[in-house]
Amino acid sequence: MRDRISVSEIYGPVVQGEGAVIGRPTVFVRTGGCDYRCDWCDSPYAVLPRYRDTWVRMGTEEVFAEVRRLSEKPILVTLSGGNPALQPLGGLMERGREEGYTFAVETQGSVAKDWFGGLDNLTLSPKPPSSGMETDWVKLGRCLEAAGERTSKIFKVVIFDDGDYAYAREVAARFPEVPMYLQVGNDHPPGVAPHEVPEPDVSGLLDRYSRLAEKVIADGWNEATVLPQLHVLVWGNKRGV
Repeated sequence: MRDRISVSEIYGPVVQGEGAVIGRPTVFVRTGGCDYRCDWCDSPYAVLPRYRDTWVRMGTEEVFAEVRRLSEKPILVTLSGGNPALQPLGGLMERGREEGYTFAVETQGSVAKDWFGGLDNLTLSPKPPSSGMETDWVKLGRCLEAAGERTSKIFKVVIFDDGDYAYAREVAARFPEVPMYLQVGNDHPPGVAPHEVPEPDVSGLLDRYSRLAEKVIADGWNEATVLPQLHVLVWGNKRGV
């Protein structure tokens, strides 16, 4: 049973809405379970224990069969959560690569896994002060080391306020060799059931994006990439898009 994966949902193909592979068609495998409790978590149904009964324990072949059914041919597979680093995903990646699939993971950087080295893209999204979480810099560094040279690596920090922006600058200063992506925060009431999530304030998000972009330009932070959550602007807070 140790090699079974806790799965919250598998869906797609959809267009990736954020990070270094924004705009790419992808199939999502969202795992269940997380070691963080961020104040503005946008996927509580994959995090909070009260939703555990909705998660399914699946074997590697079962997960890959569903990915292949959805995609019909090789595609980018995005492994997310919750925290996917808590799951035994190395076998899934090996199975998928046999048939030409590529893999990307987004994790907060709290748990390093040896299978990071088999990824095509690793997004480390350490959580800023607005999340209520604290960063263990040693563990974050270990995640980068686990990914090795083959895997493309970026940082992505969600920005709600000046404290978050200062935190992103600190991450960039500690790990200057890793590209930094900044993403405008999307307010989400903590602990809200999936069917009760409100529609986003799109005009507010665009205004927040404009102000963040202007600040980055004014500061001369020319190495940063500033992105919105594309899927939120287009499809709102719906699941499965």
